[in-house]
Parts: sequence; C-alpha cells; structure tokens
Amino acid sequence: MAESAALRRRLTNRLRRLRSQAGLTQRQVADSLYWSPSKMIRIEQGTVRITPTDLQALLGLYGISDPTVVAELIMMARESKKLPFAEYRDIISAEAVKYFQYEANASIVRQVTPILVPGLLQIEEYTRALLEAYGTSADRVDRIVESRKERQELFERPDRLEAFFILDEAVLRRAVGGPKVMGRQIEHLVEMSRRTDVSIQVLPFTVGAHSAMKGPFVHLEFPEENDPDVIFVENTLGDTLFRDDEEITAQYLEQFWALESIATLRDSFEKVAHAGGM
Repeated sequence: MAESAALRRRLTNRLRRLRSQAGLTQRQVADSLYWSPSKMIRIEQGTVRITPTDLQALLGLYGISDPTVVAELIMMARESKKLPFAEYRDIISAEAVKYFQYEANASIVRQVTPILVPGLLQIEEYTRALLEAYGTSADRVDRIVESRKERQELFERPDRLEAFFILDEAVLRRAVGGPKVMGRQIEHLVEMSRRTDVSIQVLPFTVGAHSAMKGPFVHLEFPEENDPDVIFVENTLGDTLFRDDEEITAQYLEQFWALESIATLRDSFEKVAHAGGM
C-alpha cells in the first residue's frame, strides 16, 4: 500500500523545520516568493500537495543546495501525490479518506470504542447490518465493505501493525445483525485476540462510569522518529478532528493507558467475549 500520507506528513514536517532553521516566518517566505500567506500555511499543514517547482523555490530560499537532499525531498513531493483510498471519495468523507491514509502508515494503532466493533475488526455481515440500520443505499454498502476489507489488509503486511483495542462491554452485548451474525463477530474478535500483534480488552459494566463514555478515539503512532502522533476523534454527527499537537496526543495516550488499567486483562478477553455474545 502506498505511503503517500506518511510521506506528505514527513515532507511538511521537514519543510517547517527547514524554514525555522532559516529564521523565516511563513509570511516572510510568502512575501519572498510572491505567494499568498494562505498558500504557505496550506503547504505546511499538508492540506495541499506541493509541486516540485514550488518545492525547489522553497529550498532555494532556505539555502538548501545539497543535490542528495533536494532529490530526496522532490521524490517525497512526487510520491505523496499518490493517494490510497482516493477511489472511495465518492462514498466516504474526505476526512475519513485522510484517516485511512494515516492508518495505513501507522506502526501502532490504539483505539477506544464504547459503542461499535472497530472497523478494522468487523466482519462483513456486521458491517452490512450497521450500514443497513443507517439507511445506506445498497450500492454504497458494497463499496464501503470493499474499503473496509482493504483497510483490514493492514494485518497482513510484512511490517506488522501493532493494534490495541479497548471496547465497552456494550459493544459485545448489542446483537448487531441478530444473534447469528453477532455470534460470528464474537468468534472473529476472539480469533483476532489470539494474534501476537493484536490486543483486545473490554471495559466491563462493573467498572461503572469511565472516560471512554465521552466518545471513541484513535491514537496513531508512526515508525519515523520525526513523525508526530495523531489523534482521530469522531462525534455522533460524523464530524472528525485530527490533532498532531504533542500536548493533545499525550493526553489521549494517558487516557488510553488509564482505560487499559481498568479493562479486562488481554488473556481474559475470550471469556468476556463469549459471555457478551450469549
């Protein structure tokens, strides 16, 4: 799977550091290159893809002339134009596509879900039952199922993804698609929990109120040292929020660890899962 999202983030992080090392503000760069300030902001935020020509102009302004460094950054700019999951833009939001691209390049996924089985762990029948309940049209259902299966290929890539999931017990108790579908979904969760690269824990009803009741979130960690962690939050309206602010991501990571400490032990998941599927 293409690493365009990771490359784009890596490139924008490098460009911000190079500008800072050159002692320039975004406005000074924009004025020097006769760009609008908004163009410079969007380039450094990664919301627009920088062209090789604009990249060379920036590097010249920053005093970067080493041919190896210039060639590496231009390669990153060109490769970052290749967008995985772009073919699903007609059925899923731009923010969801952006998240899938981040997820595809993460080394560690930590996810808290108080209501639903996470997409990475859903079987097809469960997904279809959910989408039918949402009133999704049949043709869109098929495409969304395809996109979900493509996401789940993460578990088969050579550089194995480490995934940690914390579910509320309500996720297991709600028979999405009916008892038979939910039974198969439970079996799949149990099977996935036996993998060495997947951890699934449950927050039992007996723990009472907990911070995950505020809503689901995903914390993504990347293999490159200079790639900041990302938090993905989705509310009940489907609105999403990405944050790579170190203070914010650290707070969510602390929340995840706190939830881990009160959830079932990894080895106890199978017993709890079967109990939930009764």
